Amino acid sequence: VPAGTRQALVVTGETEDSSQARVVLYEREPARGWRAVAGPWPAHNGLRGWTDDHEAGDLHTPVGVFGLSDAGGRLPDPGTLLPYDEDPRFSVEGTGYLGEPLEGSFDYVVAIDYNRVPGTTPLDRSRPLGEDKGGGVWIHVDHDGPTNACVSLSTEHMRALLTALDPAKEPVVVMGPETVLAR
Repeated sequence: VPAGTRQALVVTGETEDSSQARVVLYEREPARGWRAVAGPWPAHNGLRGWTDDHEAGDLHTPVGVFGLSDAGGRLPDPGTLLPYDEDPRFSVEGTGYLGEPLEGSFDYVVAIDYNRVPGTTPLDRSRPLGEDKGGGVWIHVDHDGPTNACVSLSTEHMRALLTALDPAKEPVVVMGPETVLAR
């Protein structure tokens, strides 16, 4: 976790193959250190679990520590301090891996700064590590099933996260299976 970071969203899966996760938002205070301020919240992640070598289309969520710098969605800004891009292009149709409808999944998103340019809309398709390393990894509204590589939370928890994240606290997401994060 970078030295200046005072907010960390910790996303843990029970095993490397798990597509279900637990999310807790922590804040660091000078006198008290890290403390949980929201969660734990249930979440989903990639269908095939976690990887520390993410490739486009592998259906794994990348493991690591990544910045949280930009947000957006199809719905109006719920009051986040992050730059927010309201755009009708945050739409998705069809069904997920369990047959669940995907509609509304991108009503709110927070871009995970994995293979993207921070300071741009989550819709930006620039991939600094190359197209083969994937991208478009977001925290978004849960559709009751596993994702391609994203982390998904209920609408209520997405709103709570968006209103809690503060760019002045240099927020990051720390994510992976429990066994890796415990190291």
